[in-house]
Amino acid sequence: MTNPKRILIVEDDVGLARVIADNLRFEGYQVDSTHRGDEAMGRARSFCPDLVLLDVMLPNRSGFDLCSILRDGGRVAVIILSALSQRSDKLRGLNLGADDYITKPFDLPELLARIRAVLRRSNRRLDRIVLGPITIDFTALRATGPHGEVHLTHREFEILRYLAERQDRFVRRDELLREVWGFPDVLDSTRSVDHAIVRLRKKIEPDPHDPQFIRTVHGDGYCLTRSDD
Repeated sequence: MTNPKRILIVEDDVGLARVIADNLRFEGYQVDSTHRGDEAMGRARSFCPDLVLLDVMLPNRSGFDLCSILRDGGRVAVIILSALSQRSDKLRGLNLGADDYITKPFDLPELLARIRAVLRRSNRRLDRIVLGPITIDFTALRATGPHGEVHLTHREFEILRYLAERQDRFVRRDELLREVWGFPDVLDSTRSVDHAIVRLRKKIEPDPHDPQFIRTVHGDGYCLTRSDD
C-alpha cells in the first residue's frame, strides 16, 4: 500500500485486539487501538482513522453511543464487532450508521475481506456532478453552465462536494460547520451556513427561491438531490 489506510481498534478484549492488530499490520494497514470507550474519541481525533473496528460492550462508554458520534460527520467508516447477536442489536448498530456488523466469534479472513469491502465503498469521492444545466468538476474546481463558467468559491465547491457525497441524506448545519468550515466546537449561531447556501443557490439553482437541488430539511439542515450524466 503506497498510502496505507488507518484503522482504529476499540475493543475491550486486549488479546483479541492484539491479534486483529497484528493481522492488519501484516496486511499493510496503520493501526492504533484502545480498550476503553472513554478514550476512543480522543484516539480518533489524534489518529484520524479511515475505519474504526468498534466493540459494543466497552468500559465507561457504550459502543453504540460512540458509533453515532463517529458517523455523525460521515467520514469515518465503522464496523461493529460484538458478541451481541440478536437481530435487534444488529439493526440498532446499522441504524446508527455502522457500515457493517460482525458478531463474535468471527473468522479473521472474513473480517479482513469485510474491512476491504467497507474501505472500498467509503473511499469513493465524487470528481464531477451535474445539477441541471450546470456541470461541476471538483478536480479542476470549475463549474460551467449554458452561459459559460459559473464562479464558485473554494468553500462553495467544498459544500457542494460534501452534500453530493451524502446525496439524499439530511446534513445538519452543525455538521457542515464542523466538517467544511473546520469548527471543532459549534458555539455560535449557524447563520454563516445559511448565508453560504443562499449565495450558492443564486449561482446554481434555476429559481433560488424554489430550490431543486439544495433543499432545506426540517429547518435544521440541508439535503442535495443530484443527477449525473
